[in-house]
Amino acid sequence: MNLQGIVAVSGKPGLWRALAQNKTGYVLESLDAQKTKLVANLSTAKLAALTEITIFGIEDDIRLTDVFEQMKAAANVPDAKADGKKMRTFFYEVAPDHDEEKVYASDMKKILTWFHILKDLPLFNEVDPTQAPAPETTTAEVEEPVAEVVAAEPEPAPAPKAKAKKATKKAE
Repeated sequence: MNLQGIVAVSGKPGLWRALAQNKTGYVLESLDAQKTKLVANLSTAKLAALTEITIFGIEDDIRLTDVFEQMKAAANVPDAKADGKKMRTFFYEVAPDHDEEKVYASDMKKILTWFHILKDLPLFNEVDPTQAPAPETTTAEVEEPVAEVVAAEPEPAPAPKAKAKKATKKAE
């Protein structure tokens, strides 16, 4: 899942794609059908990259991308307008370690809304470019030739330059 450049802006609904950066902030485009453009000033707006968002867990925090992967594999994802009990039982399926006291129904609703926005986009099924591909193993080892090192004769040190004498005025 490639969520690079996808951000949530505080005070703005939905998700945004970062198009460019200027001196004061970012130029963003909404991921909905309207493709609204927005210039988010860093001094007034708070941006949160989806790749950096975590959910409170009982022992460790759970990355949002991991929750999205579990939601992608789930059979039926409830709508964001579902009742709180239905959302809570669904979250126990996709994120069983989430902290029930710290993860509110509004947080679950927001995550479900984001999932429904992202699931139809092609970037949701792309491979994340920040994850390293699995190393390929080969059966034959390749030996590199060893280069011979020849010691070069040291160059003679340059002769020290003579210091210029200061001219002093004789007192008459």
